[in-house]
Amino acid sequence: MFISGGENVYPAEIEAALAAYPGLAECAVVGVKDDRWGEVGHLAVAPLKDADIKTGEIIAYLETRLARYKIPKHVTVMESLPRNGANKLLKSELRERLASLSA
Repeated sequence: MFISGGENVYPAEIEAALAAYPGLAECAVVGVKDDRWGEVGHLAVAPLKDADIKTGEIIAYLETRLARYKIPKHVTVMESLPRNGANKLLKSELRERLASLSA
């Protein structure tokens, strides 16, 4: 969970909303620092092979499913998300990578 503008935002809710998005292999949301809101969501997506993922279309898709304050402010397309040897998503490593991109 991260707090954006005084509201609790649960990444699992955003990730679940994207579960049926076409062409998406995996996704993860982390909170990153923001001067105005404290923290905002940064969504990392990994497309299926040969899928053409457009960040604007992902945001439009989420706008019909989530409250506005839950919509990630940043979206990054990655080849794959960082995982450890047991295939567990490394959100702390992802957060570090994405924080440098949204700064």
